[in-house]
Amino acid sequence: MAFYTEPQRKIQEQFESRRLADAVERAIVTDELDDRHIAFIASRDFFFLSTVNAAGEPTVSYKGGNVGTVKVIDNKTLAFPAYDGNGMMLSWGNISDTAKVGLLFIDFETPNRIRAQATATLHTDDPLLAEYPGAFMVVRAHIDKVFLNCARYIHPHRRLGTSRYVPADDGSQPFPAWKRIEDLQGSLKPVDEGQAMHHGGLITEAQYGEALMKGES
Repeated sequence: MAFYTEPQRKIQEQFESRRLADAVERAIVTDELDDRHIAFIASRDFFFLSTVNAAGEPTVSYKGGNVGTVKVIDNKTLAFPAYDGNGMMLSWGNISDTAKVGLLFIDFETPNRIRAQATATLHTDDPLLAEYPGAFMVVRAHIDKVFLNCARYIHPHRRLGTSRYVPADDGSQPFPAWKRIEDLQGSLKPVDEGQAMHHGGLITEAQYGEALMKGES
């Protein structure tokens, strides 16, 4: 399968970059993971996941966990967990719809980054679930293309710590503030219904917004 689409080719021609694009593809784009890709991905504790539905509508999501949250199964396969979220299931629904995903791995401190395009599947009975406490599903991504990407426009940032919401070894995690929003009561999952009163009580949407601005979630 050709790496570039015809619309991409047209833009390359418009801005006289087609020869450069071809040279870059030859130099860095491959259809399987090599030792550099594997080491970098295994060192990350977060990544960005892009998905698209059948109508062509995309979404991008931040996915965080512990170091090695994305496991390299072999040089063609990655796996990562689906943790508790807000119930919208945008990424997972899109994967069920089209299976096409993009993964962006970044080191903001060095900086450095790797991009991957893959075909993904969802698994509720995957044996890897036991290695991801708190996850309800495992996603397996079959690599279509992967490449190191120039990092010159990445602003350096220093990592401050791990989110306290990453599930502990027993799968537990703090009760999030958004599940305490009054208007959401009655719509939460059964396991979360009535829990707000045990975790600080109900709050309004405005109060939640104020908490977010303070870095609380």
